[in-house]
Amino acid sequence: MSKKSRNPVHDNGSPSRRKFLTRAAAAATVVPMFAMAQQQKPAAPAVVSSTGPVNMRFQSTWPAKDIFHEYALDYAKTVNDMTGGDLRIEVLPAGAVVPAFGLLEAVSKGTLDGGHGVLVYSYGKSNSLALWGSGPAFGMDANMLLAWHKWGGGKELLEKVYASIGANVVSFPYAPLYTQPLGWFKKPITKWEDFKGLKYRTVGISIDVFTGMGAAVNALPGGEIVPAIDRGLLDAAEFNNTSSDRALGFADVSKTCMLQSYHQNAEQLEITFNKTKYDALPAKLKSIIAYAVDAASANMMWKAIDRNSQDYITLQTTDKVKFYRTPTSVLQKQLEVYDQVVAKKGEGTPFFKEIIASQKKFAERAVKWEQDVVVNRRMAYDHYFSSTKPAAKKA
Repeated sequence: MSKKSRNPVHDNGSPSRRKFLTRAAAAATVVPMFAMAQQQKPAAPAVVSSTGPVNMRFQSTWPAKDIFHEYALDYAKTVNDMTGGDLRIEVLPAGAVVPAFGLLEAVSKGTLDGGHGVLVYSYGKSNSLALWGSGPAFGMDANMLLAWHKWGGGKELLEKVYASIGANVVSFPYAPLYTQPLGWFKKPITKWEDFKGLKYRTVGISIDVFTGMGAAVNALPGGEIVPAIDRGLLDAAEFNNTSSDRALGFADVSKTCMLQSYHQNAEQLEITFNKTKYDALPAKLKSIIAYAVDAASANMMWKAIDRNSQDYITLQTTDKVKFYRTPTSVLQKQLEVYDQVVAKKGEGTPFFKEIIASQKKFAERAVKWEQDVVVNRRMAYDHYFSSTKPAAKKA
């Protein structure tokens, strides 16, 4: 509603009448404020409307101790600081209002004003959502996948997907994640056949990929994985990164971690708002929300480099974890099974083939450009550090 429509004398009152009412309103304001000052009460907070600041309650899909929940808090602080208190976002951890996998529905219905998670957690509502980060992404990393989303048509396709399932949300994919480990095992994986009969945790299209490799897959939210391994309900699992995995206690139930995988090579996080509540916000706050996404995305990448690399060392030195590189034969098998999975799903899932075609078109030029332009940093690293730092072992 515009300021004009809220002012009953704007269109119909005479200039002299408007002048009188303006002065009267100013005088009426001075009296209670003067009285408040006399009583030494704090001043009223800044407001964006006559009803006061906008308060929003978010929930993440992460346990409070996970670095991902910290990223959610970082985003909320960025918005809160940039708006000067006009918009205040409070973030609760997973399970505070709804289970982790119930976030999309809760935000869509307005039970929550917004949320922080990953698109793949809504895989059961639309398999197409997993294409934002679950899989090899045709050679793209997560930053490239976000470039496709922003400039290559992904944003418009995601809006179509959410509309097709009746999700009343506004989505902001952000925060490109680094390649996720193959996971935590009782012993090193030496060939893809080692997955046959293995009780393994993963999510999204990776469920279909590892099922195709013979695993018995169970999709669990982050906070439930380690207890499931401890009770023998899982033999192995993947989650995300050294900081999250260490905080969740993976090193307490396994001392073997396999690095590098195509199952989630290009994942990013997602911030969602209830669309009805988002659409009601002033244009200024919507702009701040969007720019805060970009700012928090960059900050998350830098924080991840610092914290993930530190926790990688701690896991080896303090927690006595041994890291191994995933064998090439396992990586190749992932690609082969992934191609079979997407071919099958493309026949029966709305928008699936359209998204795949769009990603491949973008990846073909973007990855080629990157591979030709960016120098391989391994030579420089080995030149300076190869004799002093142990590398991940071959399985």
